[in-house]
Amino acid sequence: MNLGEPPKMKQAKNIAFKISLTYVLLGVLWIILSDYFSMILAQEKLSMYIYFQRYKGWFFILVTGMVLFLLVYRRTYELILSNEKLKKKEQQLQVRNQHYHSLFEQNPDAVLELSLDGNVMYVNGEAEGLLESNHEDLKELKFSRFLDDDEMNRVKEFFFRTFKGSASTFETTVHSANGKRKIVRCSLVPIIINGEVTGMFAIARDITLYRKNEEMVIASEKLSVIGKLAAAVAHEIRNPLTSLKGFIQLMKTSNRINHDQLDIMLSEVDRIDLISGEMLILGKQQEVHFCHEELDALLRQVLVLMEVQANLDDVSIQYENTSEKTLYVLGEANQLKQVFINIIKNAVESIPDSRVGKVSITLENRGEVACIIVTDNGVGMEPERIKHLGEPFYSTKEKGTGLGLAVCHKIIARHNGQIHFKSEKEKGTAVEISLPIVEEEIGAASAH
Repeated sequence: MNLGEPPKMKQAKNIAFKISLTYVLLGVLWIILSDYFSMILAQEKLSMYIYFQRYKGWFFILVTGMVLFLLVYRRTYELILSNEKLKKKEQQLQVRNQHYHSLFEQNPDAVLELSLDGNVMYVNGEAEGLLESNHEDLKELKFSRFLDDDEMNRVKEFFFRTFKGSASTFETTVHSANGKRKIVRCSLVPIIINGEVTGMFAIARDITLYRKNEEMVIASEKLSVIGKLAAAVAHEIRNPLTSLKGFIQLMKTSNRINHDQLDIMLSEVDRIDLISGEMLILGKQQEVHFCHEELDALLRQVLVLMEVQANLDDVSIQYENTSEKTLYVLGEANQLKQVFINIIKNAVESIPDSRVGKVSITLENRGEVACIIVTDNGVGMEPERIKHLGEPFYSTKEKGTGLGLAVCHKIIARHNGQIHFKSEKEKGTAVEISLPIVEEEIGAASAH
């Protein structure tokens, strides 16, 4: 198959041909015109004609030599300038390559260069440490090799988004060559050349230890919440126990069984069982798995515990579900309960003893999100304080640590939700928690 001459060689031949043709045409034109004018000037004087003919060639050589000199000088000057510019660009390119190499190799995060089909093209030292494999071994593998099937199905969405030219960030779990599992925060950045995506960079950071510390903070705050509720729960349980004890003593004295009294006793036992059951579920250390949770059911379970403290503080709690359909969210029940308890507990504690306390909880359907709104008629806050709510160790309470709301923010962020505060001094506070709604039939997913 004849591919023909390279374009640059063909262009050079065309230029050379044009110069040669121009030189020949000028020479022919010079000979014709010089002979014509020499005959006119000589006017039949042979000596003058011979003299003119003798020196016209030298004159032609002098003139063409000067023209060629100027042309060659100009072209050579342009070539020298072009060559210098090219050298500067090469130097700049080398500097940029060194910058890129330093960014790639000295990056504290693991960086992998991937082809469009997911093959590992190049990795830095941090990536070798993260995946516990050397560069040569990784070049023979695909990135999907380090993900479970369920995780790969979830991560594919981010890959496709990157193929279209948009960067994406997500968290996932990878397993190294020796099977060790690690939680990583990963960013996919497209490699775009001449307007086309030719590959991508995967930038990953191991957050396994960070996530464990985060879980410890959440667990610690949960134990703190349970500890604060324990006194109120103990007080609430003591009341039905007193009733049970009185009925038993009455039956023992009368030696008769009263069925109405037995019904009351059973209802009191059920009340104790319900309260203690909720405390046990809340306090139990469980592995975090996201699954479908019905918000109305979660809130009603939380109210069982919170009404205990509210009664002790002489505060009434009203709950209303305004949604016409059952609202489901993808989440972890215990962590969501922890958030609701924290928010409601703060609302109850913000109401001074001198005021008739009232806390209102509303569940609303707002299209794609479900909103849980908790309002109170407490002391309220200044706008400056609202800006700092959720910061660790910032608290509006005299003996508060500020970790409660910080944990709430972290948990809701994990659930792809948001928390907003509205407050007015001496009028109360409204807390709005929004969570994305999911359909009931969608399968469960794991949290990381």
